[in-house]
Amino acid sequence: MSVSNLQIRKDGRLRHFLSTEGLNRGLLTEILDTAESFAGVTEQSVKKVPLLRGKTIVNLFFEASTRTRTTFELAAKRLSADVLNINIGASATVKGETLLDTLRNLQAMHVDMFVVRHADSGTAHFIARHVLPHVSVINAGDGRHAHPTQAMLDMFTIRREKGADFGRLSVAIVGDIANSRVARSQIHALNLLNTGDVRIIAPRTLIPSHIESLGVRVFHDLREGLRDADVVIMLRLQRERMKGTVIPSEHEYYQLYGLTEEKLSMARPDITVMHPGPINRGVEMDSQVADGPRSVILQQVTYGIAVRMAVMSMAMQQKHSQDGDA
Repeated sequence: MSVSNLQIRKDGRLRHFLSTEGLNRGLLTEILDTAESFAGVTEQSVKKVPLLRGKTIVNLFFEASTRTRTTFELAAKRLSADVLNINIGASATVKGETLLDTLRNLQAMHVDMFVVRHADSGTAHFIARHVLPHVSVINAGDGRHAHPTQAMLDMFTIRREKGADFGRLSVAIVGDIANSRVARSQIHALNLLNTGDVRIIAPRTLIPSHIESLGVRVFHDLREGLRDADVVIMLRLQRERMKGTVIPSEHEYYQLYGLTEEKLSMARPDITVMHPGPINRGVEMDSQVADGPRSVILQQVTYGIAVRMAVMSMAMQQKHSQDGDA
């Protein structure tokens, strides 16, 4: 079964959210529109809506995470779902239990959704192929492959800052493209939203081969790549995924690819600066830029709750509809 067929129900609605690849512009826009409707919930005195009351969502994180796991938990709770956070380090998997056995035991507890993060690419897809028909799966990051909700909160941030017409925008993604699951999801999402110009800026050792086939322009010089850009998304150096020496030193990387006010002057004056976090200050960007007036890095974290509420509610609402039609 293809990725798109796995993610989308026969009626064209969302069942799982595993990757931005294989979806269509209509579904991505629906996620953004739905997130917009949830954005005000955090400003209310009672930060809850009853859409997923009585449903159980399991955060199944096999990798360390702070922002992603926390915002998924908050999103589920604000939708009034019950949330179970599995401590993998204290679970039966350390005793040799297989992933499928873990999955089956959790399903026997009548859960409705798994939010999965794993170091191996394809794990969320594997789980989605083996869950019961009523269970939905959301990919919270798998290896170097995909991080679709991060990409969508980035798209939501861009739309909030620059408006809905992506066609007039030039967006630059800078840094460790080769090891970044975020970059791949961002590229697919930006192209699905018909972004006018998508640029990749990185040293040759951090760019995958044939990246141009994804519909991007490649630059190896940061200043040239930032020329007249509307948005710049800086990426973290994925040290834990690097094999061998791909950069001479972090100091040299910062000199060439670290974002400073001087380099930022090549872009448009109203450029929006983004980063999925965590930031390595003095490596990927200067603190003056990270904390400056053009940075929306903290807004990205806030918007992540609304976007994850949107994805959860869309997947679960379609399940309700299907159950009601049965």
